[in-house]
Amino acid sequence: MQEHLIIFDTTLRDGEQSPGASMTKEEKVRIAWQLERMGVDVIEAGFPAASNGDFEAVKAVADSVKDSMVCGLARAIETDIQRTGEALKGAQSARIHTFIATSPVHMKKKLRMSPDQVITQAVKAVKWARQYTDNVEFSPEDAGRSELDFLCQILEAVIDAGATTVNIPDTVGYTMPDQFGTLIRNLRERVPNSDKAIFSVHCHNDLGLAVANSLTAVMNGARQVECTINGLGERAGNAALEEIVMAVRTRQDYFPCDTRIDTTHIVSASKLVSGITGFPVQPNKAIVGANAFAHESGIHQDGVLKHRETYEIMRAEDVGWGANKLLLGKHSGRNAFRNRLMELGIELESEEMLNNTFMRFKELADKKHEIFDEDLHALVSDEELVLHECFRLISLIVHSETGEIPYARVVISDNGNEMSADAEGSGPVDATFRAIEKLLSSEAKLQLYSVNNITSGTDAQGEVTVRLQKSDRIVNGHGADTDIVVASAKAYLSALNKLCSKLERAHPQV
Repeated sequence: MQEHLIIFDTTLRDGEQSPGASMTKEEKVRIAWQLERMGVDVIEAGFPAASNGDFEAVKAVADSVKDSMVCGLARAIETDIQRTGEALKGAQSARIHTFIATSPVHMKKKLRMSPDQVITQAVKAVKWARQYTDNVEFSPEDAGRSELDFLCQILEAVIDAGATTVNIPDTVGYTMPDQFGTLIRNLRERVPNSDKAIFSVHCHNDLGLAVANSLTAVMNGARQVECTINGLGERAGNAALEEIVMAVRTRQDYFPCDTRIDTTHIVSASKLVSGITGFPVQPNKAIVGANAFAHESGIHQDGVLKHRETYEIMRAEDVGWGANKLLLGKHSGRNAFRNRLMELGIELESEEMLNNTFMRFKELADKKHEIFDEDLHALVSDEELVLHECFRLISLIVHSETGEIPYARVVISDNGNEMSADAEGSGPVDATFRAIEKLLSSEAKLQLYSVNNITSGTDAQGEVTVRLQKSDRIVNGHGADTDIVVASAKAYLSALNKLCSKLERAHPQV
């Protein structure tokens, strides 16, 4: 009988701590629905005490998700835990994840607390959390650089206090796989009450070892892995969910456990997160990269044609490649369109939003021969932005000719009032942005401009991400269109709308 390896996804919390990856409440809910469809056991929805915006986002996820457990992160502070408990009230199944640093450098330089004080605070935190839920997780932050004897003491104490999961984080990605595996084994052997809690790991990728460390921990008894879609996360990121899941699933001859993930949803989850955050997936990324199942070498092609397993250890369709075409077109009806959205886990806020999105779908179907699920996600994202916008693109004229200075004329609506401006630039996109700035004078700094095709083909929609920073705020704007310059204008205005919004929270990195 295979043991169950719990998949704890922290894309919405640690993944969001990537600079510029802040998500709106609606975007978090859409990703949570996708994680739920995929069969993720625990969804860490955010850090409710960080801001009102994060509190509302965690609450929205808790109220929306039914099949997965929803978790909120809290420092070992009573007010943090109270806030997290309130945010999770509507969850069918809830967990509070509390943490405090345990390495000598963190205790001395950051917390300015003695080891005894840290243990006392950790125990208090677990007991506070138990007032809201029986499912409490505790993490000794920077465990990878903590002293083994002290880790044993604090873990024994928090398990006695009621922690049901103890998570061992390699917070700064410092530990080597052999070291980390040995650490997990030693903790399980030396903590007297270790059998009363599930051991979990949370590994960062600073040295490119997050997945290796996580899998080594699994072989040494860890039965929960904390990971993110596409390995998104602070600094160099976290262990990638898709790599953890497929390593364990592919090597069932080696691992004594398996996950309950429906792997056919992995690619769609990857593309959804990439589109919302604006972080493109590199082509050679394992599992979800565009080249992950591509064969260029003649020797490889010949081998795969003769027998797939000569060069492929997984089937592309098992992780969701090739299964994302929408069998709808410009003659399709509203009900078929609505049903496909429901199959994708997309729930629109109102009938008006459905009608508007359906009209945009019809317009897109006139431009494109084939419609893909990714196109639908982009349409819904655009419609959600329209519902919350102050600034809206009315029209755009651009002129670009060899030997001539590119020119753009933009007409936008500012809360219903139309205004226009023109500008020159080094290219049509630069000219468009300069024209918008003439009108709005945002004084925001452009941090990132990224273009990706949503699907293949010359008629594909282009998805543009614009990252702007103003004072202590970093926001991403998104725009999609078969015309890249139009998509760019939409993305720039989307970012400006977020900068104007009181609901968009300041990024935790700033």
